[in-house]
Amino acid sequence: MAPLRPGDEAEVRLDLTLRPQAFGEFVGQRKVVEKLHVFVQAALQRGETLDHVLLAGLPGLGKTTLAHLIARGLSAEVRATSGPMIERSGDLAGILTSLKRGDVLFIDEIHRLPAAVEEYLYSAMEDYKIQIVIDQGVHARTVELSLQRFTLIGATTREGLLTSPFRARFGIFERLDPYDVADLSTIVLRSASLLGVEIVPEAAEMIARRSRGTPRVANRYLARLRDVAQVRAGNRITAQGAVDGFNLLEVDEAGLETLHRRILGALVGAGGQPVGLKTLAVSVGEEEETIEVVYEPFLIQEGFIQKTPRGRKATEKAFLHLGIDPRSAQPQLF
Repeated sequence: MAPLRPGDEAEVRLDLTLRPQAFGEFVGQRKVVEKLHVFVQAALQRGETLDHVLLAGLPGLGKTTLAHLIARGLSAEVRATSGPMIERSGDLAGILTSLKRGDVLFIDEIHRLPAAVEEYLYSAMEDYKIQIVIDQGVHARTVELSLQRFTLIGATTREGLLTSPFRARFGIFERLDPYDVADLSTIVLRSASLLGVEIVPEAAEMIARRSRGTPRVANRYLARLRDVAQVRAGNRITAQGAVDGFNLLEVDEAGLETLHRRILGALVGAGGQPVGLKTLAVSVGEEEETIEVVYEPFLIQEGFIQKTPRGRKATEKAFLHLGIDPRSAQPQLF
C-alpha cells in the first residue's frame, strides 16, 4: 500500500475535507495565525484591502489553508493558481483584469514564476496598473490599464529563489515552522472525528511522532490507517492497529518512508563521502527538486545527513539507523 504523494488528486480531496474553516479552528503556528488575524481585522476596520502576503515554509505546513482563511476572514473571493501555470505575462494580465476590489489572488509555488511574469507583477502590486501591448510590429502600442485593488498571497517552499525586489513588495511576510507532537496529535484527533473513525490517543500520538512535523503527512497517514482499521479492526484505530498500519505502509519509528531510507542507503553506500545531488537523484530514481524540497529537509533537521560544499554526507546516526557500523563501512560505486 503506497502512501499518497504530494499533489495527488486524492491528497487534494483529503486536504479540502479536513481544512479548517476559520482562524480559530487552525491548530499550530499560533504566532503566525494571531498576527494574520489581527492584520485582517485591521484592514476590515479601516475599509482597506489587506497588504500583499508572502507565506514561506516546507510543503504541507498549511500555507494554502492560511491563504483561504485570510480570504474568508476578508469576506473576499479567492482566485487560486500556481507559478508553473502562468507561463506568460498575458496569462497573468487576464487574471488580474478579472479581479474585483478586495479579491484575493493566491499563487502557490510563486518562486516558479518566470522572470518576465514576476516583473510584470511589480506595477500591479504597487500601483495597481498593468501595461498591455496591442498589435505587433510598427503598429504595436502600449495601453495602461488600471486594476481594482486586490491582495496577492504568495506561497513558497523556496524563499531564496525569490528576488529581493519581489520580496520587498510584500507588506506581510510569515514563515511557517514544523509542528510539535502535541499540535499534530490535536490535528489527528480532529481529522479522525471529521473522517468518522475512532482513534485512541496513543495511536494519534504515534501518528504525530511519525509525521515529520507536517499536518499534511499526519492526515495522509490517518487516512491510510483508517483504511486498515475499516478492513481489519471495526473502524477503530488502536495503538497496535497503528503499529500494524505503519508496518504495512513501511514507515519506521523515525517517520522515514521507503525513499527516505533509500536516500540514506545511497549516502551510506558512499562510505560517508559527499555525494552530489544529481548523483543522488539518479541513484534513488527521484527528481532532484523532490529530494531537495520534500525529503531532504527532515533528514537534515533530524541529523541523518549533512550538506557540504561537495555534496550530501551520511552522519553516524544514518549508519546506525540502517543497522550499519560506520567504522566498517566502505565506499561503493553507484
